[in-house]
Amino acid sequence: MQEILNRCRQWIRVQITSAGASGIILGLSGGIDSAVAAVIAREALGRDKVLGVIMPCHSIERDQADAELLAKKFDIDYKIVNLSEIFDTVLKTLGSEIPVTAQSNLKARLRMSILYSLAQSKNFLVCGTSNRSEYETGYFTKYGDAGVDLMPLANFLKRDIRNLARALEIPACIIDKAPSAGLYEGQTDENDMGFTYDVLDEYLASGKIDNIQARERIENMRRKSEHKRKPVPIFKI
Repeated sequence: MQEILNRCRQWIRVQITSAGASGIILGLSGGIDSAVAAVIAREALGRDKVLGVIMPCHSIERDQADAELLAKKFDIDYKIVNLSEIFDTVLKTLGSEIPVTAQSNLKARLRMSILYSLAQSKNFLVCGTSNRSEYETGYFTKYGDAGVDLMPLANFLKRDIRNLARALEIPACIIDKAPSAGLYEGQTDENDMGFTYDVLDEYLASGKIDNIQARERIENMRRKSEHKRKPVPIFKI
């Protein structure tokens, strides 16, 4: 585990140097993925080269508290940008009924815009926090949380992230919390997807699964989200 962490830290340093950047900025959600990414980046680059941004948007209060707990424990510089009012203004400006899913994606895209605005002012790269389980099923927002410059965790299954979190001594309240986008009270990733991360991880790792319905749902999510993982198609003359 320590060897993998060391390689990941070195990889981050190489990405920063190659891009001529000064550091990394990332969203701190209060969840395990952003916690692991932030701590690895902090250890790789030092305090002055990492900025965590907490961006509540009608969010659950515990998530912000957990994000602040992590930042303080690992001495990560952080900033709080409340997007609730901006989000409300955008919805009001659109002047029509926006589906819940579209509202969720809007939150992710507003956060992406904030990260890039702050990143540009500091010559930082935007670091993604998606894991492999999310990435392969498309459980992320195109041009939202996937709008990043580097993705250090995209080859780690959710179960790997938990192991990394324990090795990094992430607080147990973050590790043990049900994975959630924090969109509303009681919302969880697994309820949204219709299967558990354990089932998903085993299938992605081995190709084996007993639950036929879960397999069909996973493969359907993969197919429908393929465009999210590919470059934008360009017509060739």
